[in-house]
Amino acid sequence: MAGARASGVDWLRRERAGQPSGKRKQRAEESRGSLERFNMAAGAETFSLREVLVAFTACVSEQREVRVDPYLAGWKGLVRFLNCLGTIFSFISKDAVTKIEIIENYRNSDQREKYLTVQSMVEYELANGLVDLQQRSKHPNSGCRTFLRLHRALHWLQMFLEGLRTGEDNSKTSVICSETYNASLANYHPWIIRKAAGVAFCALPTRNTFLETMNVGTAEEAVAMLGDALPYICEVYKITEELYAQHKLLDLP
Repeated sequence: MAGARASGVDWLRRERAGQPSGKRKQRAEESRGSLERFNMAAGAETFSLREVLVAFTACVSEQREVRVDPYLAGWKGLVRFLNCLGTIFSFISKDAVTKIEIIENYRNSDQREKYLTVQSMVEYELANGLVDLQQRSKHPNSGCRTFLRLHRALHWLQMFLEGLRTGEDNSKTSVICSETYNASLANYHPWIIRKAAGVAFCALPTRNTFLETMNVGTAEEAVAMLGDALPYICEVYKITEELYAQHKLLDLP
C-alpha cells in the first residue's frame, strides 16, 4: 500500500470525531441490521466458491476496467463464506455488508451510470468534489472511500485464501490467518480490534475444514478451484490498486 498508514489510535479518533456515544451506538445497530437483512435476502443459500469465481471472472472488461456489479456479487459470496465460519469474522463481514449496501445505493440512484465501473466512479466523484481527500467532512460515505474499504479487505481475503491453497495438510489455519491479517487489514484497524482478532483466530478450524466450506467437493477439488479463482481476484485487486495509486486515493480518511 502506498503512503503512510495511520495508527489504530488515529483511526479510532477519526472515526469517532464529532460523534456522541448515541451516534456510535446507532451506527453499530445499523451495521447489525444490515447483516441481518443480507442474511435474510440470502435465505438458505450457502457459500460456494464457484459463485465467487463466476463473479470475479466477469469483473474486468476488455478495457481493463473493474465492473462494480459483479464485484459486489463476488463480495456477497465472500461474506457468506465469512458468515459460515461463525462469529469470528463478524467484525469484517458486518462492515463489508454495510459498504456493499452503500455502493448498491449509488448503483440504484439517478447517477447509477457514473458507478458502472470503478474507473467511472473515481472520475465522476473527483471531478465533482465528492471525495473527502484530507479529512472526513461532507462526504463520509463517498463511493471512492467506501470502495477502498472493500478493496483493503479483499487484499486480506486474497492472501488468506492463497495461504489455504498452498498450505500443507497439517498447516495451522490460525497461523495463516494471523500472518495474512497482520500483513494487510490489521494496518487499518485500531489496537482493540487487532487484539480481539488475534485471540479469535486461535479458535479457527483445521485447513481441511476450511476447504470443505467451499462446497465444491473434496479438499483437493477446493484447492484446484482456488487456483482458478484467485488469479481473477488478484487481477481485480491489482487494477484497483493502480487506479487508486494514480489518483492518490489509497489513504483516504
